[in-house]
Amino acid sequence: MLKELLIPRRIAMMAIAAILLGLCFVYGRWDWLLVPKYQKLMLTGFWNTLSLLVITMVLGMALAIPLGLAQAVGPWYLARPAQAFCGLVRGTPLLLQLFLLYYGIGSLFPSIPGIRESIFWPILRDAWYFAVLGLSLSVAGYEGEVMRGAFKGVPHGQLEAAKAMGMPRLTLFRRIWLPQALHRVLPTLGGETVLQLKATPLVAMITVTDIYAVSSRVRAETLIVYEPLLMLALVYLAITGMIVALFTWFERRLPSRTA
Repeated sequence: MLKELLIPRRIAMMAIAAILLGLCFVYGRWDWLLVPKYQKLMLTGFWNTLSLLVITMVLGMALAIPLGLAQAVGPWYLARPAQAFCGLVRGTPLLLQLFLLYYGIGSLFPSIPGIRESIFWPILRDAWYFAVLGLSLSVAGYEGEVMRGAFKGVPHGQLEAAKAMGMPRLTLFRRIWLPQALHRVLPTLGGETVLQLKATPLVAMITVTDIYAVSSRVRAETLIVYEPLLMLALVYLAITGMIVALFTWFERRLPSRTA
């Protein structure tokens, strides 16, 4: 009975949403989409958003795996710093972390003698790299705690059996422990990737041009409010749909590789 009530309600809500979107596209102001300057900015912002998401998730997970491993089975001198790092990242706002990295640490580099003449100056003055660093550390802090639970959740008997068969530790970790841990966190990782996408607009606060920054610029220069925001929402929905589809595909294929 409940399903019968929910299905018509969902259809009605989808119909209302489709009507509202149709009205927005028919009566809205979309002439700014034909301006070459904004077209170029939108492509740049979309590429920056997508590349930030992919790069920071890869780097963040590369840091999260050793952080989780250190907390799960590492000695105290590795486990305690890993716990402190995860607690610090999870306990402070991401925007604050970005501000401290870019406007805090980043503002100290110009005062160091010789830094402007070094080969590192183009990197140290570019907000893009600070955004990558801040978002990657955020992923590492959150996923490091998730990986800790995943490593502990792998059945201990399987690891002992592999050791008894003479399997080297690196091979055991690469072929048994890590794949099963990743399989356990895959649904969570998909959700965290979507949350990471929603966190990328914060980089606009440190002068990085992402798709949100482009939307804000269009609104400021044209005084058109709702249409750029609607376009922004559609872009995020499209990327979210791709993320969900990708992780659904991974979830279907990974068990056959870890069996």
